[in-house]
Amino acid sequence: QVQLVESGGGLVQAGGSLRLSCLAPGRTFSDGVGWFRQAPGKEREFVASITWNIGRTYYTDSVKGRFAIARDNAKNMVYLQMNSLKPEDTAVYYCAAHIRGSSWSLKWEYDYWGQGTQVTVSS
Repeated sequence: QVQLVESGGGLVQAGGSLRLSCLAPGRTFSDGVGWFRQAPGKEREFVASITWNIGRTYYTDSVKGRFAIARDNAKNMVYLQMNSLKPEDTAVYYCAAHIRGSSWSLKWEYDYWGQGTQVTVSS
């Protein structure tokens, strides 16, 4: 059973930065990786995604200009650099493999979800 593995979460003050990492073994079965987040009592929402081949990126509007997604194909790794963090960014962050569809922002297009990593931004 393939599963992606996240790391790098933690507690940071508002305005600070964190970098999340996602190990995506067996990436040949997918065409990219996405990051989602889920805050308490809310639906899991799309954050960013990237394609393995040309590194095309997608972002939700609320993180544009603050977050950057990148990949290292040789290491099967995807990173999410998060800058200028806000308390509303507090959530569990998940990475998942993109295996179907063309929107790149819908949960049903993804599979092999990781366990998640907690990001807490204090005000």
